[in-house]
Amino acid sequence: MPSGRPSKRHPKSGAEHVPLDLERALGGRRSEDAPDGTWTVQRVKGSDKTFRCPGCQQVIGPHLAHVVAWASDGLLGPTSALEDRRHWHRACWDARGRRR
Repeated sequence: MPSGRPSKRHPKSGAEHVPLDLERALGGRRSEDAPDGTWTVQRVKGSDKTFRCPGCQQVIGPHLAHVVAWASDGLLGPTSALEDRRHWHRACWDARGRRR
C-alpha cells in the first residue's frame, strides 16, 4: 500500500538528468591517441612513494596528484605494457607532444 510520500529511490519524472561522469566511472582511466601510439592514462591522487617524471626528470613527491601512463598497444602484450607504465606530472604529460 503506498504511503503517499515521494520515493527517495526514484526521482520524479521532471527531475533534471545528471550526465554520467565517464572519467569518474572508469576510475580516472581513459585512452588517448597520440602520434606515438595509443596510451592508457589514469589520474592518481598520489601514493607513499616518489617517482621521477620522464617529462622533466624532476621528482614527483609523495601524495602529489599526477598521471600514470602506459602504451595500450605494447609489443609484448598488455601485461608488459602495464609493467612499463610511467608516472608523470600532469602538466608534463599534457605538454609532452609539444616538446621536441
